[in-house]
Amino acid sequence: MSNYIKFISMRAGNFSIALFIAMLSVSIYTMAQGDGARFYWKGGLMGTNAIPMIVNSMGGNANPFDPAQTIIPGSKFESTMSMAGYAKMFPILKRSALISVIVPMGRLAGEASLDGLDYSSTARGFGDPTILLDINVIGPKAIMTIPDMLRYKPRFSLDIIGSIAFPIGNYDAASPINIGQNRWYGRIGTPIICQLGQWIPGKRTTLELNPAVWFFTDNKDFMGKTMETKPKYQLEGHLTRDFMERMWGSFDVIAYLGGKSTVDGVEGDAMSNIGLGGTLGYQINDNMQLTLSYNTTVNDKDAEDLKMDGFRITFICGWHKLLEGMHRLKGNE
Repeated sequence: MSNYIKFISMRAGNFSIALFIAMLSVSIYTMAQGDGARFYWKGGLMGTNAIPMIVNSMGGNANPFDPAQTIIPGSKFESTMSMAGYAKMFPILKRSALISVIVPMGRLAGEASLDGLDYSSTARGFGDPTILLDINVIGPKAIMTIPDMLRYKPRFSLDIIGSIAFPIGNYDAASPINIGQNRWYGRIGTPIICQLGQWIPGKRTTLELNPAVWFFTDNKDFMGKTMETKPKYQLEGHLTRDFMERMWGSFDVIAYLGGKSTVDGVEGDAMSNIGLGGTLGYQINDNMQLTLSYNTTVNDKDAEDLKMDGFRITFICGWHKLLEGMHRLKGNE
């Protein structure tokens, strides 16, 4: 019996907490880099919890805190963004669901020229908190028991996601350099996972796509004017592969279209940009994972093109009361 407990505890840890924290290795708030690889894996036991802690260093000609990524030609932004939050898995009509809350904070320094005036300032404080709800509609049903968890394989899965940000972050209407955005925004998407080959730790390979649309209300106090932004279309892709049982990597691609901004009738340019990058993830133990990512735009030669790059470090701590109890039983033997 003791050997059985040891085996189930080890496998449960590898398949539940590890897969859940892998899917949380980035947050929905890292707009310029996307959600990231393995964000929508559903191998966790329902009731699993996680706390993500994320640090981003990003720079370019658009505000990294702004998901609209409004391009200001000749501008320069540099940011250090930290994020903390909470996430939980739960079942809805026998399907896996995830709800997460992320609160961004940090420092943003920028230089920009608008209407013949030059601005240079630094903003500090909290950004707009964001809530994400993710529900799986095609793929394995919600994992309610440990045997279900050990049999998990994504094969082909499709989710529906929705997010909304609350405009309560720090905002100065007299400056174009802000951490808060003074307007509501969010997105709707349909993440897709295709399992390639065997589903064995150390050999797992996936192709992942995430088409999404961002929506924005008007900012009615953008330096005394009204800013309107049309929907922005985003397509994110990842080819991921296990290097060994506890380490994996991915090749990342992200593309943006649309998102044209208009300020008091003066139109800007719509986006048409591509970013490339890579991710390396390491599972420290059954409860913790560390992830490193880098992403940069590639078709950015013109002044009107989005120029952005960023480096991200993510630490995730996850737990489930059933699995923690099994670990304690194993430790008392």
